[in-house]
Amino acid sequence: MTFNPLRERGIPLDKQLRNWRELNVTPIDPDHADPYTRCRIIAMNGIEVEAVMFSHQMARHCPDTEIKQQLARVRYIEAQQQKAVNWLLPGLASVLETTLAYEQVAVDLTAWVARMEPDPYLQQAYQFGVLEDFDHLYRYANLYEMIEHRKAEKVVDGLTEVMPGRPTYLHHRDPVDNVREPYDRTSAAPLSKLHALTILAAEQQTMNFYMNVGPEYMEPIARQLYQEIGLIEEEHVTHYESLVDPGETWWEMLLNHEYNECYLYHSFMETETDPKVKAIWELHLNMELEHLRLAAELFKKHDGRDPEEVAAPELPAPVTFEPNKAYLRDLIATQIDYTTLGTGYVQEAHERFEKMQEALMGGEKAPSERVIEENRAKSGEEYRLETEGPHPVGSLRLDR
Repeated sequence: MTFNPLRERGIPLDKQLRNWRELNVTPIDPDHADPYTRCRIIAMNGIEVEAVMFSHQMARHCPDTEIKQQLARVRYIEAQQQKAVNWLLPGLASVLETTLAYEQVAVDLTAWVARMEPDPYLQQAYQFGVLEDFDHLYRYANLYEMIEHRKAEKVVDGLTEVMPGRPTYLHHRDPVDNVREPYDRTSAAPLSKLHALTILAAEQQTMNFYMNVGPEYMEPIARQLYQEIGLIEEEHVTHYESLVDPGETWWEMLLNHEYNECYLYHSFMETETDPKVKAIWELHLNMELEHLRLAAELFKKHDGRDPEEVAAPELPAPVTFEPNKAYLRDLIATQIDYTTLGTGYVQEAHERFEKMQEALMGGEKAPSERVIEENRAKSGEEYRLETEGPHPVGSLRLDR
């Protein structure tokens, strides 16, 4: 059954304000919840944070007081949605457990987007990035075992493998090589625009999370690992934000943001296994339909076009959290040695890359390498969760 959010009516904006009791959501049970329910929560938190921050940026560039007031009204509801979504996470989870879940989101959401992306250049951007998030999961899993004496399958539940991807120390590139070519707003598929916004938002919230939680640790290796991967998340935000056409007007960007929220809430409502969480996705979808209607009215008035000229007339197939093990193993086997040069990809360590490595490393091993060595020394072996057989790259197998 097709669903066109541009033709649907949601809850009127003046009926969307929630009181404290309504915002006091019951968090999921960390020991019994579906790991992909947690992933959906984290993903939607990133989407809502992006919605709020984008609205603030638009308001800062808008001279019209009446429009700024409308943005403020919608933004306050978005802020309430963000609180309700993020507060579904259990307070019992440690920062490292939440970190593992963040990286599981990055791996399986980006892999799914890469599989579904119709544009080959954009698809390559997601394939490149996911091999780095995959390796981050492996590094944090070893830190988790070393500090908390627990194994990452407690969090990822065997749905996502944990093993080396593109080694984290090789992610540090000259900043100019993190900028990609944008899609063309006049010819890009509507789905491509949604993909770019979704992964940008997910990586942005991970960057923000690591910037804030890293110094909360006492253990030097933990502080250093969060610092290192936090820098790489900044690279990833640069990588993904540059995919968005900067020629889009503010009205077009607002329309795309609101449409994407409808798309993701609808997707997660369709695929959610927890009834209480599903009810929140449904409620928020009905709120977002009104936000989209208001954005569409602004777009028609100020951009002078029909919203269906830039947005899909019906929602694409639902975004699905699911295992991507075979797909990821194939990427590891064929693209693990990629780096970037300009807006493209190469398989050799070029001069600019080597200069960046030398300047940053200063002759020392990166924290991401040392955390594996330290866990081997403390636990007897490094942590992996290889459910589908030996590592696809022979030099990275444990029995090499």
